[in-house]
Amino acid sequence: MSCYLDAENDPEGEPVYVRENGQLFMINQDSGRRVNYTPNSRPSRLFSKEFSVELCVNKENDNGRTDNFIFTYTKEGSLRYSSKSLFSLVLSYIADNINHVDSLNDFPEQIAEKLFYAADARQKFMESKTGLCALQTFTNAYGCLVLQKLCLRNGSLIISEKLEEIKSFRGLTYLDLSCCKLGDGHELLEHVTNESLSSLTHLLLKDNCLSDIGLRKMTARVRVMKRGLENLSALDLSYNPGITNKGVRYLRPFKKLNYLDLSGTGLRGTKEVIDQIHMLIDLVHSKIPLKEFDHSSCKTEGWADQVILQWKHAVLEVVNSKESIKSKLAAQRFYGKRPRAEGSQESLLGEKQRENCENLQFYKERRETSDNLLPQRDMEMIEEFPKRRRTAAEQKNHHLQSELFSFSQTEWDLLNSY
Repeated sequence: MSCYLDAENDPEGEPVYVRENGQLFMINQDSGRRVNYTPNSRPSRLFSKEFSVELCVNKENDNGRTDNFIFTYTKEGSLRYSSKSLFSLVLSYIADNINHVDSLNDFPEQIAEKLFYAADARQKFMESKTGLCALQTFTNAYGCLVLQKLCLRNGSLIISEKLEEIKSFRGLTYLDLSCCKLGDGHELLEHVTNESLSSLTHLLLKDNCLSDIGLRKMTARVRVMKRGLENLSALDLSYNPGITNKGVRYLRPFKKLNYLDLSGTGLRGTKEVIDQIHMLIDLVHSKIPLKEFDHSSCKTEGWADQVILQWKHAVLEVVNSKESIKSKLAAQRFYGKRPRAEGSQESLLGEKQRENCENLQFYKERRETSDNLLPQRDMEMIEEFPKRRRTAAEQKNHHLQSELFSFSQTEWDLLNSY
């Protein structure tokens, strides 16, 4: 390897070394000749003690990342760099261009999870133009692995901003839309009965300004086409005053419904209402609150849990400016008040409503196995009774015949004499 040296750039009074063809040469500055230099057995210091170096990365080409190399410090304080693995380089490249990926079907789940987190670290799901397409690439291929439980309690702003992204999730088993003020005509209620959410087992629609018309629209697909919400086990319709006895009739197609909350609705806990619900849906009134409707246990779970959290923070930043938040915290500190947690106002309101409204929760009573075995045992006894009676009659006839046709020894001798 040859090197060109400019005399103007050479440090004054310092020897210059050049490595060429595997040998180290020292250039004599006076004559310009090269002198073969053989280093001593003791290695000399390459840089002085005061020497320092700063790594500059061209951020325009690599989006702020140090591609190809990983820089670390050893215990002695020296700088060490190592090349990234080929898997990491390819994963980073695909994550940067995830919006150009057509499909991830039949792609290994372990690698897809790492790819999802890599794309999330690059804020690919937050982009307005390509975020939805990137999210659908994962949800179409992996379903409930992307998101299994979704908690959007008191999240009406998030639903309005990210409605299409929310509708792209598939295979959800738990959906909490409490206190979102959706109303009867919201398109998300119709999407709930879609086939992509047929795996849904818990649906919480507390305080959403629903009425009998909203329940009729929401259950139209289930009642007519017999599709959608086949596995629904728990339904929360509490604090929707517009729901009456007529609306409960629309819940009859839900054959697997085991828990229902109608507290704070237009229904009252009278004997007629309780008997009607028991006759229509086969549910029993619960005298104590059921733990299935405890909203504190709701938590978003899945690969996209951090994505949902980023959506919430983005909406809060748009609504509340940083100056107002700082002034509010400063006022709380001045008056010695602790900042309240998010959603505390809703929880306090919920407690007041629970105190004023009666508990109207229902559950499906479990039948003990012993009750089912008793009739079967009786049937077996009924079926065996004629057999036992027949065998007893046969034994009796055989005994009578043995008595009638039994002869003494003298009688047999007399018969033999003939």
